[in-house]
Amino acid sequence: MAHQLLKGKRGIIFGALNDMSIAWKTAEAAHAQGAEFVLTNAPIAMRMGEINKLAEQCGNAPVIAADATKEEDLQALFEQTMEHFGGKIDFVLHSIGMSPNVRKKRHYTDLKYDWYHQTLDVSAMSLHKTLSTALKLDALNEWGSVVALTYIAAQRVFPDYNDMADAKSLLESITRSFGYHYGAQKKVRINTISQSPTVTTAGSGVKGFDEFISFSDQMSPLGNADAAACADYIITMFSDYTRYVTMQNLFHDGGFSNTGVTESVISKFGNGE
Repeated sequence: MAHQLLKGKRGIIFGALNDMSIAWKTAEAAHAQGAEFVLTNAPIAMRMGEINKLAEQCGNAPVIAADATKEEDLQALFEQTMEHFGGKIDFVLHSIGMSPNVRKKRHYTDLKYDWYHQTLDVSAMSLHKTLSTALKLDALNEWGSVVALTYIAAQRVFPDYNDMADAKSLLESITRSFGYHYGAQKKVRINTISQSPTVTTAGSGVKGFDEFISFSDQMSPLGNADAAACADYIITMFSDYTRYVTMQNLFHDGGFSNTGVTESVISKFGNGE
């Protein structure tokens, strides 16, 4: 349902790979709500994905390749985006995450450390680099909004989430720290959204994902939030209705984060299953 919540707003959406991704759903929702935006991803991800198809669906949105771990790529991205729009932008979605250790099934107690550094760089430090570049270029309008995607493994142990849990912890810390400085200097707000486990290309690579997503659904009073619902929440965070929300980690998980146990989970033990 479109209400033109983002009419007149312009932004950058990182990380749309295919129609399973939250960034993809967010682009579709932002377009429906009247926003204009640039789509971006790392060159290798763009070759693997279908970002040009999404661009066509969203009014032929510009597509600019950028490796978010490289400051020179980010500078070019923001400069080209502002040139395209003829001025500053209003929102950024950081939907980037990758762990070679998870992909290669390295146990958390036996990480390959160059891969570990890559996990932190791609999944968390890239947010700091993005924000730093935007601030130096004064690329975001006052009351602009930056949203990054995280997961509750930043606060609680989910063994198979591996070193991505550390990356999400760092991501949330950057959100708070940079959120203070960017807010004080430019009135730009920065938040993370802690989403339910979601069927995406990245999420599906975690060991035991199918079993865990079923468990999470039974542990959440409202059930798991899907990618489209997350996109709707992101739209509200880009809108003017949330202009005083910043430095927050916002749970969008059907109540999972505040639920100790549910009857459906307890019944599994009662039946001897």
